[in-house]
Parts: sequence; structure tokens; C-alpha cells
Amino acid sequence: MKDVGNLLQGLPDAAQGEVFEALVRTGDVLVERIVSQGQASPPGVWYEQSRAEWVLLLQGAARLEWENGEQVALQPGDYVLIAAGRRHRVAWTERAGPTVWLALHFLP
Repeated sequence: MKDVGNLLQGLPDAAQGEVFEALVRTGDVLVERIVSQGQASPPGVWYEQSRAEWVLLLQGAARLEWENGEQVALQPGDYVLIAAGRRHRVAWTERAGPTVWLALHFLP
């Protein structure tokens, strides 16, 4: 963890797999940078987290999908709040370059 940094500099190569970097971790909160490049959740795999997650897309593009079939496309500047226990998956991320997310996980 660093005290000072830039979320869009020093991006890791995510072509072979998403990269998760914890920026702040306390007992109640996790703030992380996620870098994706063409990844998606495997078919039929759903995330169901015990904490709420607020996600801001900083760079690239992505699409999230909810278990009920609803989808949301994300461009830089878009954010979404995922309630604790709400089943979701990453349906798509841009392949041409890195997609950078800022995610805040917290107790509801």
C-alpha cells in the first residue's frame, strides 16, 4: 500500500488475467484497483459478496450483468453500487487496452 499514487500510471499487464491491487484495507473497508483486459466471468459463474461494492470505471469499457438478465454498460466515469448478496458477473471488458476499475468494498 502506498500513501500517494496515480491510479492510471504503472498499470500492470492484465492480458493474461485480471490484476487486483489493494490500496486501502481496514477491518471494514477495502479499496482496490482492478485492471482487466478482455476478461469476463466464466459462463454460469456469479459473484455473491457479503459486502457491498461501489465500482467506478476509470479507463476502458466493461459490461456487468445481474442474475435477472439486466446488464449495465460502463464507460469512464460511470459507477455502480452492487448491494451485498446481489449476484452479478463481469460480462465483458475491452480487449484493446486496459480497463481500470476503482472498487470500494464495505459492510452494508
